[in-house]
Amino acid sequence: MLIRVRGDLELRSAAPAHAPELDALIAADRERLARFMPWAAGQTIETTRAFIARALQQEAENDGFQAVLVVDGELAGTAGFHRIDRANLSTSIGYWLGSAYEGRGLMTAAVGALVDHAFRAWGLHRLELRIAPDNDRSRALAARLGFREEGVLRESERFGDEYRDLIMHSLLASERS
Repeated sequence: MLIRVRGDLELRSAAPAHAPELDALIAADRERLARFMPWAAGQTIETTRAFIARALQQEAENDGFQAVLVVDGELAGTAGFHRIDRANLSTSIGYWLGSAYEGRGLMTAAVGALVDHAFRAWGLHRLELRIAPDNDRSRALAARLGFREEGVLRESERFGDEYRDLIMHSLLASERS
């Protein structure tokens, strides 16, 4: 899968060759990423390779895909679909961006391209973003793309031995211009 988002940004299917660069990007921002993503604290090169293997399987099964963001030839983060609910024509999107790439509109453009792909190529009806209440950047991204805040999913994400709330945001195909 290759989606050319804009001149400096592409989304490419995650591939085994991306593992070292992706792992280094995670390691460089581990503390920041771990605030919102439970997997980040313990991420290793082996778990990065396992993530990519699962992503390749997901894409082979036509159940969505995980992409790396490539900015001017460098990996900047990931964005992709969690499994597709074919019965309800819906999915959720997950993403993260290296701090060196923030503030350039890259993730808004990337997630916007995923939204367009989900609605136009796959004919989905509903997309979801589940965002930590204190993740202001992601909440702003959701608002910029027209996602509506639906409510709090109480203690819906496990972080080690504790559970944290997430805020559900959704966008329907009929709401996308």
